[in-house]
Amino acid sequence: MAVTIKKVTTKRELKRFIRFNYELYKGNPYSVPDLYDDMLNTFNRRKNAAFEFCEAEYFLAYKDGQLVGRVAAIINNRANQTWGKKEVRFGWIDFTDDAEVSEALIRTVEQWGKERGMTHIVGPLGFTDMDAEGMLVEGFDQLGTMATIYNYPYYPQHIERLGFTKDADWVEYKIYIPDAIPDKHKRISDLIQRKYNLKIKKYTSSRKIARDYGQAIFELINEAYTPLYGYSALTQRQIDQYVKMYLPILDLRMVTLITDQDDQLVAVGISMPSLSEALQKSHGRLLPFGWYYLLKALFFKRRAKMLDLLLVAVKPEYQNKGVNALLFSDLIPVYQQLGFEYAESNPELELNGKVQAQWEYFRTEQHKRRRAFIKEIG
Repeated sequence: MAVTIKKVTTKRELKRFIRFNYELYKGNPYSVPDLYDDMLNTFNRRKNAAFEFCEAEYFLAYKDGQLVGRVAAIINNRANQTWGKKEVRFGWIDFTDDAEVSEALIRTVEQWGKERGMTHIVGPLGFTDMDAEGMLVEGFDQLGTMATIYNYPYYPQHIERLGFTKDADWVEYKIYIPDAIPDKHKRISDLIQRKYNLKIKKYTSSRKIARDYGQAIFELINEAYTPLYGYSALTQRQIDQYVKMYLPILDLRMVTLITDQDDQLVAVGISMPSLSEALQKSHGRLLPFGWYYLLKALFFKRRAKMLDLLLVAVKPEYQNKGVNALLFSDLIPVYQQLGFEYAESNPELELNGKVQAQWEYFRTEQHKRRRAFIKEIG
């Protein structure tokens, strides 16, 4: 039978859209499910601040009466305006190993974009850079992270068969926590701190860090990430949303701020214990017992051996000057104290030498690669 594509129009269909990923990867040891409630909010036009400048529709694919695929069609008007492009994004794409299914999903996004004046289709991308992006093309036998996409090896084969080519690659590293801060790393951090009169700031209260630097953290992200692939600056509503959403759940020992002599923020490093195993055990649900696994991973003494480097941002005029060394000179003793063995870098653009240079004094392993694909709409 032919593949039937149905646009999501009801809350029940949206739940099916979200749950399809969990069902397709049930029992897979490497896939990390999204938190279900977060996904409901992400796809909600009233709750997700990205809908100020994005438009989107969600589609389900059926064959022989069975759900066999899903995809989101997204236009980020802010990014298109910033980069002078007319691109429709495909995101949250999942499908069974059936060429008819993947083709039907992609054709649907192409048509939807074409009707709105788009000339190219690109993905997988979300609404903004704060969403997971890039299709896994290497590292299928590696545990995923909360912030990334896991997919089966057949996905990129289907996408390439449909005429897509590489638009951008991200690489990911395991960064092993050293027993001591490397000498050269320590010398650089000490020198940079004295030369630029920089201060390390730590907080124990999420309310206080939100009050003092919540706005500044996300303004710094906008400033530091502006040149990066497909980036669209966060709006004030997005900043307010992220300050409220993320800062309260962080272990602030794993958050380091660097300020100048006037207390202006010049760098931030945010990391957290890996939630990968906790999300697998909870199946992406907070209830009935998922909250226990997540709280245990975040705050209990016995944690996972892996931590996630969620965000590192440095003010452009301080980049390539060793400020990253100062960040990690503060964070490494915390990682050692908490018993972590290695960090997941999460995706770094393949050509972003500034970011990758910060790991040169550590033992690393590049273990994953993911890709954004692009094609002209016919």
